[in-house]
Amino acid sequence: MLRNYIQNFLSRAGSYVFTATLASKALSFLASWIALQLIDHKELGVVLFAYNFIVFLIPISGFGLNQSLIRYGALLQTQEEKDALFVYVSKKGFWATIALILLIILGSFLIDFQFQNTQLYVIILSFVLIPTYFFEVIRAQFRLKHDNKSFAYTEFFMSLFLVINVFVLSYFFKEIGYAIALIIAPLITSLLFIKKLKIKFTVSKKVNNINFEFWKYGFFASLSNVVTQLLFVIDILLIGYLLKDTEMVTNYRYVSLIPFSLLFLPRVFMSTDFVVFTENIFDKKYIVNYMKSYMLFFLIISVLMLLVSFLFSDVILALLDKNFVKFSDSFLILMIGIVGIYIFRGLYGNLLSSIGKAHVNYYIATFSLILNIVTNYYLIPKYGILGAAITTAILMWLSGIISMIVFWKIYNKVLLTKE
Repeated sequence: MLRNYIQNFLSRAGSYVFTATLASKALSFLASWIALQLIDHKELGVVLFAYNFIVFLIPISGFGLNQSLIRYGALLQTQEEKDALFVYVSKKGFWATIALILLIILGSFLIDFQFQNTQLYVIILSFVLIPTYFFEVIRAQFRLKHDNKSFAYTEFFMSLFLVINVFVLSYFFKEIGYAIALIIAPLITSLLFIKKLKIKFTVSKKVNNINFEFWKYGFFASLSNVVTQLLFVIDILLIGYLLKDTEMVTNYRYVSLIPFSLLFLPRVFMSTDFVVFTENIFDKKYIVNYMKSYMLFFLIISVLMLLVSFLFSDVILALLDKNFVKFSDSFLILMIGIVGIYIFRGLYGNLLSSIGKAHVNYYIATFSLILNIVTNYYLIPKYGILGAAITTAILMWLSGIISMIVFWKIYNKVLLTKE
């Protein structure tokens, strides 16, 4: 079972997706390092502060229609229909993104930013939503074509172009150049790879499954991503607010760096396999076998990961800074929490999306966010960053188990309606 699962993953170019993801993370780090060397830290901080506003809105660019494309496109039978859906999503998503940008620009005039030039950078960086949206739509189409190699290449080249643009534009134009580089990198990548799709934008074929549910799915899938991002940020915000100690914020940021970075692994498998198991979502035998294989694989990975963490936690933290060693308990608790994402949340969250229940993921994420805030208000003042780690670990397991229970409840009903 496990051997077949790994072979199937590799046959779908999973190794390319894995390698490209690692390379992308390394190149993104390099781009950040280059910016630090070329731009005054104070000015760079203003750009990054403004960019944080945009980052949370990137998932809802195009009102999440790229999410609808990958799910509903997987259920279409012909490539012609999938291409027609791509054209629809590209056109409608573009105008939806323009509307979002106008809202951001108008909203920027209503906010009293604490740092000079923040509004200027918010306006400039809002335009990153357009190329980023098309970048994600193109990536979704490659997945629908079962071309995971090209999907992997898009991520690698986007990060490579980011490094090149950050170096050149930051060198000549400093912080403005850096802001422009963030826009140009996905634009160049999109223009480079859209040719490979060979899409005819004049296609007139009508796609039958475009309705309110189509738009609703994408919108809630994107909102779920936004709330999930907030889950990983709220701890740091609450530590700073409740402890009034910036050093503890830094400690938690770096102690959680490795555990949170490891979350890329289930994403790699889900990115590679989502289209395939969505195409077979109503074949219960196939889905159950996929679940068993996935959970067994990540159980083995989790055991090995925890073994290394418990044996070498002090060594791992000392590589970052020897002062972090005293927070090894927080580190280990977060690693235990990651297992809940590995085995449950990563799988069942995507399966819920696969059966068209993206709004359920949003409700689970929102419930987790509220519980996170309430619990941290009690645990952080009492236990410091250990309290934040405990809250996060519990929610990782709880949200995963809830996802599993809800999925099976809904899936069995869906199968009954199909019979």
